[in-house]
Formats: sequence, structure tokens, C-alpha cells
Amino acid sequence: MAKASISDLIYHDEDAARAHFEALRWPDGRTCPHCGVVGDDQSTLLQGKSHRPGLYKCKPCGKPFTATIGTVYEDSKVPLHQWLLATHLMCSSKKGISALQLQRELALGSYRTAWFMAHRIREAMTDTSDTPLGGEGKVVEADETYYGKPAITPTKTTRGGPLLRGAKRRNSRPVVALVERGGRAKVFHVAVADKATVSALVMANVDPASRLHTDESRLYKGAADVFAAHETVRHSAGEYARGDVNTNSAEGFFGVFKKGMKGVYQHCSEKHLNRYVTEFGFRHNTREKLGFSDAMRTDAAITGTIGKRLTYRRTDEAYV
Repeated sequence: MAKASISDLIYHDEDAARAHFEALRWPDGRTCPHCGVVGDDQSTLLQGKSHRPGLYKCKPCGKPFTATIGTVYEDSKVPLHQWLLATHLMCSSKKGISALQLQRELALGSYRTAWFMAHRIREAMTDTSDTPLGGEGKVVEADETYYGKPAITPTKTTRGGPLLRGAKRRNSRPVVALVERGGRAKVFHVAVADKATVSALVMANVDPASRLHTDESRLYKGAADVFAAHETVRHSAGEYARGDVNTNSAEGFFGVFKKGMKGVYQHCSEKHLNRYVTEFGFRHNTREKLGFSDAMRTDAAITGTIGKRLTYRRTDEAYV
């Protein structure tokens, strides 16, 4: 039998998984979450049958701690190696993996456990960076799409007028994507994709020195006064590219997103849609073209668990 590699062990051996997580969380040495002291020599591993594996005692403050304190793994009864395997499966599947499939792959006792694990991992994938997209000489594409039925049917169009009965998209949830060509993306599920909402997102997340590419939607009217350039393509006239002016990157992102939502997840209530949007945005921002392997993408998601918690009650949060 071939010897298992380190990458295999962390997904099947609890000690290896814990060592890997500790190395990611404490690159400069063990850090006590209670008093903040840093250094492997500042804490002692507690051993014996009365202590759970991976429990340390801080020498200065005398309090016990583990690597999972202050992460989405805290207080979980699921073994850490199963958490890491679930994270790897979600990160290496381009269009995602369903909670039911996670339950099968990890041999979990209930679907509810797998579903909640997946939401915790999506919480870890949340982009907390406030660095704007684009910059001088760069192109940022902005576009919106609609997916599924909303919890509350809108009464107005994106132009502010009354929504007539039978109007297109009257039962749709808007998703706005800002995609730096060849780079990162920031994607949002919003309650209403009107000019005020979309303009605020673009202004807050795109560098003014960028060239902004959109379709002919009135949502972006006036952008030329804010950005280095605002160039549009007329989809209604069958124009999808004019030179380097297009929104193909944003549309490509939406293509992967919709295929995953329809083919893998199949159903998603509106109150959870923002978490799924976050998941697809994370994989886009850590794709192979940007230098990430499956292992690197998984480690990025694991590192993202630090400083985040998600209780069962909080999974009911809707879009912001």
C-alpha cells in the first residue's frame, strides 16, 4: 500500500488535521486567545485522558485554549478532519457540492449537520477586503442578473415606475456583479436593483481610475462623470463586443453561478442566496488563473474561519 501524503492525512487523520490547522492559524507560534501572548514556549499541551486532544494551557494567564476558539469550528462535535475535507470538497468543485452529497461523502448522521457545515464554510469564504477593484489602465465590468423567486414580490421597476402585472422579472432576485477583467470579483444579492442601490455598490467597490464597462442599462447612467471612462455595449441591438468593450467576464461568472445553482443546489430560499453568491465569488477570486491550486484555495477558506462565528440562528439572516 502506498504511503499516504500529508494532503491525504489532513482529511482522514484527526491529529494531522489539527496540526495543519494550527500551522495555518498560528504561523508565528501559538497565540492565547485570552491574553494574546505569542510563542510556543508560552503554553503547554495538556495531555491525559481527562483532556481533549489539542488543548493547551497558557502560562501567563493560566487559561486553557484550543486552535478552534474564535473560529466557525468552535463548539462543533464534527471532527476537524471532516471539516477540512468538507472545505476541500466545496473549494475544489467549480459549481459547488450539495449538502446531501456532503452528508454522503462524510458519512454524517444527518442532512441538517451537512447543511449547517456548508453554511459555516460559506461564512469563512466571505470577502472582508475593502480594496477596490480595478485601477489605472484596468477594466471593471458591471452587470446584473436575476435568479429565483423573491420572498417579497417587488412593486416597482428598476427605473422606479410601477411594475405591471406579468412584467418580466417580477419574480426574480437581483444579483449584481463587479468583475475586474482578469482579476477579482465582488458580487452582491440586493433587495432591489435600482439606480441608487447599484450606483452605491459601484462607487464603493470600484477605483475611480478604472474604465467601467456595462451594457446600456440606465442603472449606470452618469458613470462617465465618476470613472476614467464608461463604455457600453448594446445587447438589445445584438452587440456583445466592440473592440475590447464587453461584459463577457461578468456574464461568464453568471454562467457558472446559474449552472451551479440550477444543477447542484437546485433550490435556495432568498434569505440564504447571499451566502451562495459569496461561495461562487470566493472560488472565482481564488481560481487557477490567479495562481491558486485546489490545496491553496482550501487553505484560504480554512484561514478565513478565523475570527468568524456562525450560530444556527444566524443562518436565517437575509441579504444586506
